[in-house]
Amino acid sequence: MKKSVFFVLSLFIFSLSFAETVKLKDGTFINGSIVSQTEYTLNLNTSYGPVVLNQRDVESVLPDQHRIYLKGGTQLIGVILDLDEFNMVLQTDQGIVNIDMPQILSVEVYDYDQGASAQQAIADQQAKQQAAAASAAALQAGAAAASAQAAPVTAAGGLTFDADIEKVFDVKKPEIVNGQVQTVKEISAAEIRARRAQMSDEEAFLKGVNKAQTDEEAIVQTAEAARSGKLEQIKKAEAKRAKRPKDSASDKYFAITIGAQMNDLKLDNTDRAGFAGTDPYDVGGTGVRAEAAFLWRVKSSNLWLGPALAIANIPNSSFDDKDPAIEAANQDAYDKAENKDNVNYPYPPGSDLSVHTSGQAIDLLLKANYYFNPDDLFSIYLTASGGYRMLSLNYRGVIQSDTIDGNSFVGSVGIGTETHFDDMMLGLEVQEFFAPYSGSLKESSVANLVASVKFSWKF
Repeated sequence: MKKSVFFVLSLFIFSLSFAETVKLKDGTFINGSIVSQTEYTLNLNTSYGPVVLNQRDVESVLPDQHRIYLKGGTQLIGVILDLDEFNMVLQTDQGIVNIDMPQILSVEVYDYDQGASAQQAIADQQAKQQAAAASAAALQAGAAAASAQAAPVTAAGGLTFDADIEKVFDVKKPEIVNGQVQTVKEISAAEIRARRAQMSDEEAFLKGVNKAQTDEEAIVQTAEAARSGKLEQIKKAEAKRAKRPKDSASDKYFAITIGAQMNDLKLDNTDRAGFAGTDPYDVGGTGVRAEAAFLWRVKSSNLWLGPALAIANIPNSSFDDKDPAIEAANQDAYDKAENKDNVNYPYPPGSDLSVHTSGQAIDLLLKANYYFNPDDLFSIYLTASGGYRMLSLNYRGVIQSDTIDGNSFVGSVGIGTETHFDDMMLGLEVQEFFAPYSGSLKESSVANLVASVKFSWKF
């Protein structure tokens, strides 16, 4: 696009490079191509035919003035000093201005003849207004003042470049900071809310606008940054954002999360021999959790839905085994031993007489993610899931061993953030899971926290 704009403008300006405007001392402007000139004469080819001018009547040969139309309705007038594929350098009354080529809609050459007559019309109109406002007693003085005011305009030969040209063209000037045309316009919070309120849901979807979004402060900060001369940084950020894949181009989502799951599990062991009247034992701890999810977009919205499978380990824990059968077995060995000083105890004192527990929890889930700002560098989303948890706790006592099941329904809510790295996204996710247990694990906490690092792909 930049190259095509540059090519068209180059041809346009090249076609005008042989056109000159000659200003005579009597205020007349003559447009044409200079064929030749001597010390005494200046030969021009004009639209009316060849013209020979006396050099002593020539005040100056004027450079071409151009009117530059920019996107957003603003305009600049000046002399084009340089032009390349990316940038146009324009000399204006405010100084040298650099304009990015994609900002330019069109360029036109200023017609000095038209400008002179238009400026004369402005002067005549001002004179009439002043004459009409003057009293009858001061009419003659008012007319003289109006004539005196208009005279310098015609005596000077019409327009005096940018300041007067802007009056003729009714120019809407852009904001210029550090010689750079600003493209970021500050919009008030009220204007933003009004525009969003007027926008239909279909228009909001087509333009990628979240009508509920309230990021007025970010827009104001961006405008302030532009006025501070940080437009280049803003452009680079926008270019980087443009390279990121658009969320609307994807309808499938695969994610792998790895993190920590806090298991607050309490084992009621009072039904076992030797543990009557004891308090529940802590058999939980922080384990490693891994989850895989495959989601689909719901009807071109920011909502994604699909199945997920997760597995988490329950770390090892232990407590003293109070089973009276241990003591009874040692006593029976002592009673049967012929040498009481060398008894072969089945459970020698000082050996590991503890109960050891460990386990795992498997979650089968239906998962949903809702993204608030999917195309931003850091996108924020809410996540929720519901399903079934299958928990197995391995109980390894000195004498008795078995498996304790703690199956239950499970649900979760949480929040996460993701950022793009080429085709992959890296994120963080925090969730609170709720699973009520029964039986030997009925004293366990219903809630457990999960914090994860996430790797995901949209395609």
